[in-house]
Amino acid sequence: MSCSNGGGGGGGRDDGGEEDGVLDHEYQEEYVRNSRGMKLFACRWLPRRRRKESRPPKALVFLCHGYAVECGVTMRGTGERLARAGYAVYGLDYEGHGRSDGLQGYVPDFQALVQDCDDYFASIVRSHGPTVRHRFLLGESMGGAVALLLHRARPDFWTGAVLVAPMCKIADDMRPHPVVVNILRAMTSIIPTWKIVPTNDVIDAAYRTQEKRDEIRGNPYCYKDKPRLKTAFELLKVSLHVEANLLHQVSLPFLIVHGGADKVTDPSVSELLYRSAASQDKTLKLYPGMWHALTSGESPNNIRTVFQDIIAWLDHRSYTLTSSTEKLPEVEQKARHDDQHHEQHGNK
Repeated sequence: MSCSNGGGGGGGRDDGGEEDGVLDHEYQEEYVRNSRGMKLFACRWLPRRRRKESRPPKALVFLCHGYAVECGVTMRGTGERLARAGYAVYGLDYEGHGRSDGLQGYVPDFQALVQDCDDYFASIVRSHGPTVRHRFLLGESMGGAVALLLHRARPDFWTGAVLVAPMCKIADDMRPHPVVVNILRAMTSIIPTWKIVPTNDVIDAAYRTQEKRDEIRGNPYCYKDKPRLKTAFELLKVSLHVEANLLHQVSLPFLIVHGGADKVTDPSVSELLYRSAASQDKTLKLYPGMWHALTSGESPNNIRTVFQDIIAWLDHRSYTLTSSTEKLPEVEQKARHDDQHHEQHGNK
C-alpha cells in the first residue's frame, strides 16, 4: 500500500465547524489492492484542529460515489465540508471508475464492487480501533444502492447512512419487459463492454449549474460515453434486487435527501424506501425544485441547506457522553428533542 499526502484545506469557519477549536482539514491519497489484485484509488479528508488539543473525530464517514464519477474530485466538496465539521471522511473509487484499475465505465460484477468497499471500509474501521465508536455510510445515486448492500452484508456494523438521491428502484415507466431483460442477459456474454446502451445526457439532467457540468465534462476521471452493456445490465439487476429484497430489510438509522425536481432518480422511490424500511430511526427530506446532484450541482445556498441538514443529522447520532454525569448542552438537548419529534411524526 502506498500513501501520499495532499494539501490541507482552507481556513475559516464552515458549516458544522465548532466554536471551541475551529476545524480545518487535510487531504490524503493512497492506492490499495483489492482481493482480485487490482489497484484502487482511495482518499480521505481528516479534521485538523487549529488549537493544539488532541481529540478523535466525531465519527467516520465512508463515501459511496455514483456511477461514472469518482471521489477525489467529484465528491471533494462533501469530504471537505464533513471534515471541517469534525468527521474523518474516506472514499474509494470503484473498479473501472476514477483512478482505479479496470476498463473505464465498466462494472462486470456489482457484488464484487460492493465487496471491495466492504473490505476497505472495514480495514479503516479496524485501524481506528476503539477510539471512534460511530461509523456512517454516505451514498449518492448508485452509491445509495452500494450503501444499502453494505448495510445488509453487516446489518449491525454501521451506525447509520445518509442516502443522497439513492438509486434503489427502477421507475415503473422505465422498467424493461422481462423479455428485454432476458435478451440483455444473453448479449452481455457476447459484447459485455460495448457502449451501445442509449441514454439521455445525465450530466445536463443531474447538475443544475453550468459550472459543475463543465467540471464533470472536463474531469478525465469521469466516464462520459454511453453505458457499457454489462454495466447497464448490472445496474438494472441490482436495482431490481434492492426493490424486491432489500427495501423492507433496511434496519439502520438513515437520512434520505432528495430533490423534488430530480429527473435521474425518482423522488417517489425514496418515499417508498422511507415507508418500507424496518428502521425505527428514519428521516426523509425532500427539497422542492432541487435537482439530482444536491451536494454539488445546486446553487451555493441550496448546497449549504442540504449540508446543514446532513451535518445536523450526523451530529445528533454521533454525540457520545464522556461520563455518566456529563449532560448535553441545552442547545443540543433541544436539537435532539426537535429532531426526534419530527421523525416520530413522519416529518419529510
